Amino acid sequence: MSFIVWIILAIVLLVVVWFIALYNRFVSLKLRVSEALSDIDVQLKRRYDLIPNLVETVKGYMTHERELLENVTQARAAAVTAQKEGDLKEQQQKENMLSNTLRTLFAVAENYPDLKANVNFLDLQRELADTENKIQAARRFYNSVVKDLNTALRVFPSNMVGNMFRFTSAEFFEVTTAQEKEPVKVSF
Repeated sequence: MSFIVWIILAIVLLVVVWFIALYNRFVSLKLRVSEALSDIDVQLKRRYDLIPNLVETVKGYMTHERELLENVTQARAAAVTAQKEGDLKEQQQKENMLSNTLRTLFAVAENYPDLKANVNFLDLQRELADTENKIQAARRFYNSVVKDLNTALRVFPSNMVGNMFRFTSAEFFEVTTAQEKEPVKVSF
């Protein structure tokens, strides 16, 4: 074989290797997006498990704030339902509503010195705060992976491979309304 044939074969081989590498990168990014979303679900499940315990602990002390406790319970139920339905936008909205309701609960709990000193309440509050931090970290990781995937789908030349195999971009997990961006305001 002539030298030119070897060069053409080498170029074809490089293109095939490059093509395979890009395809594998997209598969890997899609799997990382799924994994990151699953991590969020794990932390949300932990949150859902902690909330009933917190509500029961607080119930004995907060007889006047029945409406707030009902709001926490309803927000939890709405978030669980949204998670099961699989609509990411709806889930984001319900999770943000639950977070705001929990912050209000902790702010109101400041008025109950006995409750603030209760070991069970303090442990649950600490666990829930830790879970909230883990949820935020999982959401940031998810958004980071989504950014990587969406960038690869939009930049040249990887967008050619992504479009050829019909890889789709993913949605970011974000705050959707101005109300959710506002700090919780509690007045007594």
